[in-house]
Amino acid sequence: MNPLTEQQEELAALYSLRLLDGTELEQFEAELARRAELRDLVNDLTATSALLACTASGPAPSAALKSRIMAHIPAQGSRRPAAFRPAFWLPLAAAAGFALAAVWFAQLYFFTRAENSLLLDQQAIADTTLQSLRSQLEAERFLTMAERTESAARFAALARQMEDQSDLDQLKIATLVSMLDDSPQAVAVAVWNPALQEGMLTVEKLPALAADRDYQLWVIDPQYPIPVDGGVFTVDAGTGEARYRFKANKPVATVAKFAVSLERKGGVPKAEGPMVLIGP
Repeated sequence: MNPLTEQQEELAALYSLRLLDGTELEQFEAELARRAELRDLVNDLTATSALLACTASGPAPSAALKSRIMAHIPAQGSRRPAAFRPAFWLPLAAAAGFALAAVWFAQLYFFTRAENSLLLDQQAIADTTLQSLRSQLEAERFLTMAERTESAARFAALARQMEDQSDLDQLKIATLVSMLDDSPQAVAVAVWNPALQEGMLTVEKLPALAADRDYQLWVIDPQYPIPVDGGVFTVDAGTGEARYRFKANKPVATVAKFAVSLERKGGVPKAEGPMVLIGP
């Protein structure tokens, strides 16, 4: 069966709007009775007209309006740039577009909520981690101070076991603290007996050295322009501990402080390497 012509489609549109009358109406209704596809088109257009009637009101088209509409309908056989039928699908297309937009905005809303919730959870975890690190650092600092205090007290007790117990009040006792970034807990106590011109150095947690290096002790006496050599020592490779009885290579009148430097094997007459421990 032949497809509907554009003129038949346009007459169907006018028929659904009740704009046909007279001979034109009779001819179209006769054609309508013969062609099922024409009846389907009229039913579609009538339904569309009913939808439009729900959103707009006004008087029925006048004869002059009908004449203007008919004047724009070309003669049979002419072609128009666009078919009339797609107008029926415009309301449905618009409704589908709004539905898709609503679904998209709903997805965007739930995605944004989930993303914000994730960011809040991550911030809470970061805050908890930061607080934990701060607490750990405080605990480590407290333990370091406690260890140094305990070591100093223990070292002082050991030093008091030195010979000549009657001269305890004359002993010079000094705590040396670490200058090493990688061994901040290293500590030592030096005890100097001025009457005997000798002393005892007790060390803990100093790093073990290579075979070509030694630790060297220095006694700082204001009467000399450079520190007095107190000799070299090594530490236990496993514990970093050492107990070293030393003598100065020059007479010492007053001990201002003690220091330990890292030097080449056998020591040097004047400090060359970095200081690893120093007293107050």
